[in-house]
Amino acid sequence: MKKEVTEVVESAIGESDLSRQDRLAQLRNRMASIPAGGDGKAVLSFPTGASVGVPVDRAAKAGILPVPAGIAELLPQGGLVRGTVVSVEGAASLLVGLMASVTASGGHVAVIGQPRLGVLAAYEMGAKLERLAFIPAPGPDPVEVAAVLLDGMDLVILGLAGASVPPSRARAVVARARSKGSTLVVTDGHWDGAEIRLDARVEGYGGFGQGRALGRGRLESLSLAVRARGRSFQPRTTRLDICSAAGHVEWRPTREVSAAQVVAL
Repeated sequence: MKKEVTEVVESAIGESDLSRQDRLAQLRNRMASIPAGGDGKAVLSFPTGASVGVPVDRAAKAGILPVPAGIAELLPQGGLVRGTVVSVEGAASLLVGLMASVTASGGHVAVIGQPRLGVLAAYEMGAKLERLAFIPAPGPDPVEVAAVLLDGMDLVILGLAGASVPPSRARAVVARARSKGSTLVVTDGHWDGAEIRLDARVEGYGGFGQGRALGRGRLESLSLAVRARGRSFQPRTTRLDICSAAGHVEWRPTREVSAAQVVAL
C-alpha cells in the first residue's frame, strides 16, 4: 500500500483555532496515512518544506533500533528494543545521538516538547533531517501526542517538562508502543515502568589548548560518562568521546568508567 502525508505533522498540533480534540483527530488522520510495514513509501512534509519518500521496512530491522557506538555495548540487545519505553536523562548529546543513529539507518523519529534540541547538532552527527519531525510545543497533553505518533514513527522522543506520568496511563502508552513496534524515549520527567534508564553526564571538553594557550581554540571533543540500568541486567557504565572528524561527528568509546567516576550519575 502506498499513501502520503501531505501536510506538516507539526501544524496539526500548533493551530490555535482548533480545539485539543480536533488537533489530535487531525494528527491521527495524518499518522494513519503512514504504512506500518511492507514495501510502501511514506512521504513526510516537514517544517523545512522538504518532501522525501523513504522506504519503510520494519521487518528488516529485526526489532532493534541502532544506537551510537559505545552505547550499544551497554545494552543487552545492542540497541533499543522496539515496543519498549526508555528513560534518558542528563546530557542532550545522547538524545541527539539516538536521533542520528535511527534516521541514518532509515527510521523515522519524532521529537516532542524539546524546543532546544539542536537540529544542526543532529545533522552533524549524521541524522537525516527529512526523517525527523519536530513538535516543540505539543500543547497541554504531550503524552497523548506521543501516543498518536507511535502509530507511524520508529522512535518517539518525549520531553515531559518535569511532569510525572500516572502509572495507569504509562501502562496504556507502553501497550500501544508494543502493539505498534515503536520505541518511546522519555526525558525530563518521571515515567514508571521504563525498561531501560540511561544517564549521561559531561566529564570534560577537548580543543581549548594547554599551558599558556589554555582556554583558547575551538571545541573539538566532548567526553561523556553514560550509565545504563534495566530490569534484566546489572548497571553498566562507560566513557566515550564525541569528536569532530573530517566534517562529521564520531562517537568513540574510550574505557569503562569506575564506580568512583559515576557517583554523580
